[in-house]
Amino acid sequence: MWRRRTRAVIGVVVCLTVLVVSANAWIWGASAGRIQELGAPDDTATAPVAIVLGAAVRPSGEPSPWLRYRLDTAARLYRSGRVEALLVSGDNGQENYNEPVAMRRYLVAAGIPDEAIALDYAGFDTYDTCVRARRIFGVTRAIIVTQDFHEPRAVSVCRAAGIEASGVADTLARNNRGTWTFSWLRERVAAVKAAWDVLSGREPLLGRRETSVTDAIAWTRAHRTS
Repeated sequence: MWRRRTRAVIGVVVCLTVLVVSANAWIWGASAGRIQELGAPDDTATAPVAIVLGAAVRPSGEPSPWLRYRLDTAARLYRSGRVEALLVSGDNGQENYNEPVAMRRYLVAAGIPDEAIALDYAGFDTYDTCVRARRIFGVTRAIIVTQDFHEPRAVSVCRAAGIEASGVADTLARNNRGTWTFSWLRERVAAVKAAWDVLSGREPLLGRRETSVTDAIAWTRAHRTS
């Protein structure tokens, strides 16, 4: 009996290992050469829009440190002229919790024009954000802004959603080595869900098409050339 159980456990472990390795191989392959660190010599990517992925917001409405790092990165991309609009995407699934509004508030306080910011209130996870960016907001080319450990999955999923995506990664999160390491390990498992979402074609919450990204790009072009 114990031998059967041992074989069963070994079989499950092998299957899970194959799933994790295969999913991560896809993510690393799909994102290879498409991610730069902010300020690095090869950090030259440009695109019409930067998609800023949401993260935790404190009860006070202030972005968490890692979300601030993402927003600071996006603000630098906009100020330097490398993007013409910012699409902030996050969770607004509860009445008193609103990541996109907190993100916009922070960016406006940092000097980014409100007219250059588009909001996606239903970016409940990375897959939802990417699919909605393509199908609801009409994004075809974008820079993805998130932490470095998250970038390979985010870029790969957005590319699978039909976006010509590259990534500019925040690296300040590395200063908290313990949390960063945990997050990096968590990404290895999250890759399996990402692969399943892409292969299954899971349908996120959609809705009517939005013109806010197009409007933001047009506003920036008009005011940068005036």
